[in-house]
Amino acid sequence: MKRISTEKAPAAIGPYSQAMSHGGLIFVSGQLPIIPETGAFPEGGVEEQTRQSLTNIKAILEEAGSDMDKVIKTTVLLADMGDFAAMNGVYSQFFSTPYPARCAFAVKTLPKGALVEIECVAAE
Repeated sequence: MKRISTEKAPAAIGPYSQAMSHGGLIFVSGQLPIIPETGAFPEGGVEEQTRQSLTNIKAILEEAGSDMDKVIKTTVLLADMGDFAAMNGVYSQFFSTPYPARCAFAVKTLPKGALVEIECVAAE
């Protein structure tokens, strides 16, 4: 196993890694919409937060020598399923066909009061 870490995405805030690679796959931990330079969420709502979460994933994948076109599966956690359409509009800007498999669901709360958190598995 190999640990993946970049300063272009938020540092892990607990006992986990930004990502790990093994057997040709990259497992990216759930990315909150934290701006790495400030430690804050972007201003706005779920669209801006989705964009930041996916930008963080993109930076981690690039550090691992991969990219968004190699994402196999994502999991999207939303604080409110009513935000699904807005999240999906931004999400669609980061992926092209064939789209990754995806699971999306609402949770009671997310760390730091985030509106969205996204994790993924990608090929190296």
